[in-house]
Amino acid sequence: MNRILYVGMDVHTTSFTLCCYDAQKDEIFATAQMAPDYKNILKYFEQLKKSCGNDFEILCGYEAGCLGYSLFHQLSEKGAYCVILAPSSMPQTNRREIKTDKRDAAKIARCLAFNTYSAVHIPTEEDNAVKECIRMRDDEMEHLKGIKKRVIAFCTRNGKQFKEGKSYWTQMHISWLKSLSFSEAMLQEAFGEYLALYFQSLAKVEMFDKRINEISHSEEYEQRVNKLICFAGIKERTALATIVETGDFSRFATASQYASYLGLVPGESSSGSSRNVTGITKSGNCHIRRLLVESAQCYSRGRIGEKPKLLAKRQEGCDPKDIAYADRACDRLKRKFNKMRYQTKKHNVTVAAVARELACFIWGMMTGNTA
Repeated sequence: MNRILYVGMDVHTTSFTLCCYDAQKDEIFATAQMAPDYKNILKYFEQLKKSCGNDFEILCGYEAGCLGYSLFHQLSEKGAYCVILAPSSMPQTNRREIKTDKRDAAKIARCLAFNTYSAVHIPTEEDNAVKECIRMRDDEMEHLKGIKKRVIAFCTRNGKQFKEGKSYWTQMHISWLKSLSFSEAMLQEAFGEYLALYFQSLAKVEMFDKRINEISHSEEYEQRVNKLICFAGIKERTALATIVETGDFSRFATASQYASYLGLVPGESSSGSSRNVTGITKSGNCHIRRLLVESAQCYSRGRIGEKPKLLAKRQEGCDPKDIAYADRACDRLKRKFNKMRYQTKKHNVTVAAVARELACFIWGMMTGNTA
């Protein structure tokens, strides 16, 4: 069997830094910095073959970051064996250590050699495209939230207080905003521009939601989406995002592994006889984690055993076994929420715990472990 040379790549949009590690000799060599082009990496591999012979194979890798999957696909198409390393799974660098691109590349090379990393799941091109579409919608939603804050701040600065209701951005509040008038023409013009931005951004979010709903009912995703929307708190957008972000659920051997991948398990910092449990690790996929934490909020409402009309409508036409499994999960999660609430646990702790169990139920649904 040929020996393996491990090439660590510290990649940026402005430069690539590569170095090679020979595990047999425990030696770092052939460190090079180059322009950010995959063709330069292929030339580097050719130089390695000329200087070291052809009796070896090359395994290269880089940390997940700004380049996404593009470099991986470019190298894979040319026959190179490449992996993307999850930064959270790699040994952490001490803050007092010297950090340079060359040292980072060497660290990646050693991680490849000693297998001290977890590889990032590479989605299909279609899944990746859908994921980008969903994240674009979320970016626009963040923009909309910022506009809302600015509108409220503008009204407050100019002595306009909404006292007709308790909540902002209801129909009553929007009607109140439309009826506002300011004595100064410039103020009225500025306020009108703020409202115009709000309605434009709101229209974009609604357009994205409509498109995402259409994708969720396409032939590629409809069957899997119909399974997840049986759960309370999960609609088409959350279901579709969970599917495309996770990819193959069966790559996780247990439900606990899936929850750990989402960063919904508690961390631990123990030494000797003292055991210190920290908050959730927040490692892994932050997008799904945020969506499931939002979904977990709904289990604080309603009575156990009662099914909301909207949920019953979503479940129409779904597999009865999936509905029964989701209803059982709903009852369990509501009981868990109530139990932790009566134990005077902090609200955020309770929501995170419910979100973790919800993730486990989702894994069971998507892998067929519903017994």
